[in-house]
Amino acid sequence: MNNDEQRIRELAYQIWESEGRPAGQEQRHWQMACKLFQSEQNGELQPTPAKKAATRKPRSKAAAAPTEDETQLEKPALLDKPAAAKKPARPRRQAITRTTKITEPGKPEPDQQE
Repeated sequence: MNNDEQRIRELAYQIWESEGRPAGQEQRHWQMACKLFQSEQNGELQPTPAKKAATRKPRSKAAAAPTEDETQLEKPALLDKPAAAKKPARPRRQAITRTTKITEPGKPEPDQQE
């Protein structure tokens, strides 16, 4: 595989990914990649640079962690407000229990009349 074909493959892959990786669009992506490659070759477009890993900038001294003196400063007045009084808890309800009279089989309950 030569470098031109490899570049077209890379462009087609980028197009495929940018469209959400749809199935069945290979021909269209390849044609678009060929057009982009020709534009790059003619100088109409600049080739996209290879992706590089993001590098972090070192922290400046101003953004460094605060010193002990800074953390021990007086708190603003808003932070010293007393906590709001809590509502008194409402009394719990007693649990409702249901009872069933158990009678021996064959003996009628006193409530029932035959």
